Amino acid sequence: MIIGARYVLAGALFAVASVVGAQPAAVTVRTAVDTAAALRPGDVVRLRIWREPDLSGDFAVNESGVVVLPKVGPLQVTSEDPRSLKTRLVKAYEVYLNQVSIDVVLLRRVQVLGAVRNPGLYQVDPTMVLSDLLALAGGSTSQGNLKGVQLLRNGRKLRDALSPSDSVGSASIRSGDQIYVPEKGWFSRNPWFLRTMIGTAISIGFFIARSRD
Repeated sequence: MIIGARYVLAGALFAVASVVGAQPAAVTVRTAVDTAAALRPGDVVRLRIWREPDLSGDFAVNESGVVVLPKVGPLQVTSEDPRSLKTRLVKAYEVYLNQVSIDVVLLRRVQVLGAVRNPGLYQVDPTMVLSDLLALAGGSTSQGNLKGVQLLRNGRKLRDALSPSDSVGSASIRSGDQIYVPEKGWFSRNPWFLRTMIGTAISIGFFIARSRD
């Protein structure tokens, strides 16, 4: 009986050790997922503090991943989940300000390319919809295909046919991504050619029909 009890106790200890040993791996994976959408150098922290214009403004993240904020000073912000970062900033200002409204918006740096009037880099709010983002770039040219807008990341196409009503957040657009507006197909861009071909075919058909008569 004593030997059996020892085996039972050893098995229980082994099970507990297995669970405890597996826990750090789960935490590590979760952290990697949460920080995937973190700020990057060139992004902006937008602060709007009620009745505190000297503390409000847009503050850029430098090449070291640090943003310098009034009163709070330099903060490393590129290794933290956006939600927890917002919470940390609000708590940091609550130390200096009592019962005040504090709004924190993290602006992503996104490049708009392709058939738009003003391609370039733009700071975008995650709540902004795709049509607003394209409007920042001057809108689509007459040759642009708005039904085939693509999301690119690190040179790879992640999604195509983005909807103009998709928000930056819901479309999983991250800092450093590219929004590409392709051109319409050749025939769509040159309808005159198709009309000319149809007209020519009709004329030839009419001529052949008359020749047989």
